[in-house]
Order: sequence, then structure tokens, then C-alpha cells
Amino acid sequence: MSHPKRAITRDIRTRKPKRPGRGLDELEALSWPERTIRVEEVMARSPLTIRWDRTMGAAWKLMKDRKIRHLPVLDDKARLAGIVTDRDLRQVIFEPSIQEQLGNLPRALNILTVREVMTWGVITVQPQTEIREAARIMHEQKIGALPVVKGDKVVGMLTETDVLKVFVKVLEEGVVSRPERWGPIK
Repeated sequence: MSHPKRAITRDIRTRKPKRPGRGLDELEALSWPERTIRVEEVMARSPLTIRWDRTMGAAWKLMKDRKIRHLPVLDDKARLAGIVTDRDLRQVIFEPSIQEQLGNLPRALNILTVREVMTWGVITVQPQTEIREAARIMHEQKIGALPVVKGDKVVGMLTETDVLKVFVKVLEEGVVSRPERWGPIK
């Protein structure tokens, strides 16, 4: 059985450039912003942090009140020691020893400190990191936020929401909203 002739020619299907001499580098430049977007341009500055000696109840209240899901954890010298997330809180609540005290959940959450439940091996980026690299790290590591550090100091927080905002902006300004960049529309 033969296939019917295709209505779309091969050069349109493969998005072959209309003008000869364009290489992949030039096409990449047309589909991505003219300048590199850095983490520092989109991160939340001066993020909320919590000390590792505070209770899980304090962390839960802060996260609930501020409607955030990730809190960088600082040690006694105000250096980044880890991160506590809403997932960490859920794991604590479903722990058998806490389940026994569920009738008094606030008391149970005030028994444990942030140091006991936080994620120690926190992955970070620097303010000058390209947003594409940060997004790749978040995707590969399956994490929803990256503390942004400069030296030992936490200077910002990059969340998946921040990355999605950049993605939407690039799509609005890029090839999708301006198809004429690929050649004349017929």
C-alpha cells in the first residue's frame, strides 16, 4: 500500500532554514534569547531561612504562613547546612512514632528539630549560573528548588516556578510567537 503524497514538504517538516548558509549555531541563537539569562535575574532575593536548632513546628508554621515549600537551613555560624521541604514535613508526620501522638500533632512537631529531618546534601547554584544549567540540574536531580549561594551566604532561592516563568517568557518572545524568524510565511 502506497502512502498518499504529503501535503507538507520535507524542508518545512524538518524546519530547514529558508536562507542558505545558516548553521545550527545561528538557528539556536534564533530560538533562544539573544543574551544569556542568569539565575540572579530570576531568583527570589533574600529568601527566608531557618536555623537548624528550631523545631519542625516552627518550620511548618513559617512555610504555611508564607506559602512556601522550601526553607534553606543555616547552622550556628549562619552557613548553609541543608534544606527542609514540605516533603520532609510530610515524611515526619507519617513516621510511626509521630503517628502515635497524632492526637497532639503540634506537640509532636515541637519534639523534633529541623536538624533531625532536613536534607543535608543540598544542591546549590551561584548567581552567575545560566538558567538552562540550573533547570537541567533541577530536572536531573528531581528537585523543586535550588538555594543560590555566594561564598557561604545564601543570597537567593530559585524555584521551579521561577524557571517556568522564564520558559514562558522565552516562548512568548521566541520562535513560537514570531515564526517569521524562520523565513517568510506563505
